[in-house]
Amino acid sequence: MYAEWASSLPHVVAWRSTVPPGSTIQRILPDGCLDVIWQDGDVFVAGPDTTAQLAAAPPGSTLVALRFADGVGAAVLGVPADELTDRRVPLADMVTPARVRPLAEAGDPLAALEDFARRRWRTPDRTMVAVAAGARAGVPVGAIADSCGLSSRQLQRRCRAAFGYGPKTLARILRLQTAVGLARRGRPFADVSVTAGYADQAHLARDVKALSGVPLSELVT
Repeated sequence: MYAEWASSLPHVVAWRSTVPPGSTIQRILPDGCLDVIWQDGDVFVAGPDTTAQLAAAPPGSTLVALRFADGVGAAVLGVPADELTDRRVPLADMVTPARVRPLAEAGDPLAALEDFARRRWRTPDRTMVAVAAGARAGVPVGAIADSCGLSSRQLQRRCRAAFGYGPKTLARILRLQTAVGLARRGRPFADVSVTAGYADQAHLARDVKALSGVPLSELVT
């Protein structure tokens, strides 16, 4: 069972998941975000992924988390996002164990995670928020750089620090999220490819398989 909702913090989604009986492997699609996750008393950071990750958890395991979008998570953790790309890192490796212990032992893990993030909150980088919005809308990378007043090298460097990878990878990942969302709402794949900004349906199929490891049809079943 999975549920998500808007956190009290901007650009942050709270989510909760309980692993159902008989299910031990979950396919986690890349989404341009990083998460701080409480799992059965352990607290760790799931860095931004470049491809789908297969996460193992025992049936009945409970996960509660905050998902940081639009590049805001790296500032909260005080670590460049590209140091966490495709990694799962104990939170105690980034902050003192004394700060992690109350989170691990909290009776309300979500409230504890939000309090932790609120205490470390930094004003979101408006340029990176704009970059994410442009990428989500399918704006070409060059046009995003121009609108933000950045050179291509500056955009690459700042995106890596905020999102964990450069703007082209970010755009591919956000396009994947759009495509999967449309397909799960029942849109025909040919319509999905046009709406999400792929050259054609074959391009959609190749890119989804490259980023997720499985065909789009498997992601929507």
